[in-house]
Amino acid sequence: MIELEQQELTVQQESIKNPLDIRLPMVEIFETVEGEGTRAGFPTVFIRLFGCNLRCTWCDTKYSYPPAEAEFVMTIGEIVQEAAKYKAKHICFTGGEPLLYGDKSAALIEALVAAGRYTDLHVETNGAVDLAPFLERIDSPVVRYVMDYKLPDSGEQEKMLTGNLALLRPQDELKFVIGSERDFFTAVQVLKDYPTKALPLFSPVWETMPPVKLVGLMLEHGLSHVKLNMQLHKIIWDPAERGV
Repeated sequence: MIELEQQELTVQQESIKNPLDIRLPMVEIFETVEGEGTRAGFPTVFIRLFGCNLRCTWCDTKYSYPPAEAEFVMTIGEIVQEAAKYKAKHICFTGGEPLLYGDKSAALIEALVAAGRYTDLHVETNGAVDLAPFLERIDSPVVRYVMDYKLPDSGEQEKMLTGNLALLRPQDELKFVIGSERDFFTAVQVLKDYPTKALPLFSPVWETMPPVKLVGLMLEHGLSHVKLNMQLHKIIWDPAERGV
């Protein structure tokens, strides 16, 4: 965590006279098909920042936070240029936690929108970052938020900002990774306690919640407003493979 805090401080101290000169710690930029959510299957450019404020037990991108190190550092201008080398018109802004750097993260989103190339830019955020400043600052029909609300099996549920749920809009998505029946019933209760306009997605942890069991629970409890969320990239490629 000390390494991450030092890296954050370095990023925060960067001059922002020209937003395109802001530097951010990176993991990777690549093009593939979106693996989940309502845009699953669409060719998409993934921009993955380094660093995360959570440590979920089932995390599949441990290379995106300490003790791993950032693969490299890029300016916002360089990130926009690199993304433009690909043909896809969809962007997935992810991590780690892509909103970890506050104003710097917002500046990158704004620069990608200003490029005028993209029809969809979805931000995969972990539910432990306040979305209000981003929603207030960035007014674009292209930008959506996919918030991953952490449940008990993740070990990070107590860090969730429940106030975010009321801020989510119809174009946004609210993802729950379901690892057990305890997770399932917690997610159902969260949806009851904190009404949201976002589309709820239930994503199974295959090792502990087989998709067939999750589907059975959804049908049994009449969750007609919830969408099953399968991860296509883990079906097409080896689940451990990067850059896909």
